[in-house]
Amino acid sequence: MPDVLLSFINLIPVTIAQSLIVAFVVLGIMIPFRLLGFPDLTSEGAYPLGGCVTGVLIASGYDPVFAMAVAACAGFLAGSTTAFIHLRFGINTLLAGILVMTMLYSINLRIMGRTNIALFTFDSLFKDLNPANFNDPWFKIAVVGTLIAVILAALYYLLVTERGTTIRAVGASPDMAEAQGVSIWSATILGVGSASLFTALGGGIMVQSQGFADVNMGFGILINGLAALIIGEAITGRKTVLRQLLAPVAGALAYYQLVSLCLSLGLAPADLKLATGLFVLIMLALPALRRGGGVPQLKEKIRE
Repeated sequence: MPDVLLSFINLIPVTIAQSLIVAFVVLGIMIPFRLLGFPDLTSEGAYPLGGCVTGVLIASGYDPVFAMAVAACAGFLAGSTTAFIHLRFGINTLLAGILVMTMLYSINLRIMGRTNIALFTFDSLFKDLNPANFNDPWFKIAVVGTLIAVILAALYYLLVTERGTTIRAVGASPDMAEAQGVSIWSATILGVGSASLFTALGGGIMVQSQGFADVNMGFGILINGLAALIIGEAITGRKTVLRQLLAPVAGALAYYQLVSLCLSLGLAPADLKLATGLFVLIMLALPALRRGGGVPQLKEKIRE
């Protein structure tokens, strides 16, 4: 068997475990972006926030489950802050996310008191469930896979109810939703806050899986999550609520297998960000290219 193929196969369990954790981040990107029409960048700050809070609490002797719960609440607060800044002051959603993301870097440093914390000798969710084989990738896949399956089932149940329909209505047409008596404030804050909650939860699980927390662990996670979301939507489609919810998981699994294959083929890790950015650009540009969009169409719109 060629060395490249053997290397790729050996990495499959590790990349599946990692991709299921990152699926929480992709879910956190999808909810505001697709369901609420609220492009949000808070994820890049909420992900390390969840990791830092979880790492500090575990290192202080707290139970890992309690630490993840606190991290999830911190993530919800971060997302709610972004939504509040947009709603209260009329600041663009992307700019509001950038502001919160920037402030979170300093907050994360304050929380940890240093740039990173090693957690190898402390308890974790995986150690508590299986002390003998807590580092086994297949065991991590089972634990994280079960957790995300429960969350997706709960989200599906919520989104098909009347409450969930009102949230989706805000994303589809805010003016029409408001005319029907739907509170734009509550739906937006709940949706964006929940998205950052899932992102922070993913960060909390990741630090327990890798054994350390770092304030820079969120660098590039947003573009990785967006790439995974685009791949997932290409695989599952997004015509129904169920397909839209499955897209983050399918996309994360496929994306990290592609990354693993690129590394096995000899692509330098430093070039992964460039490759990911180009991939996202191509995928976003494809619809316009298929329609024949470009400079002539832009000139025509300007003349109109």
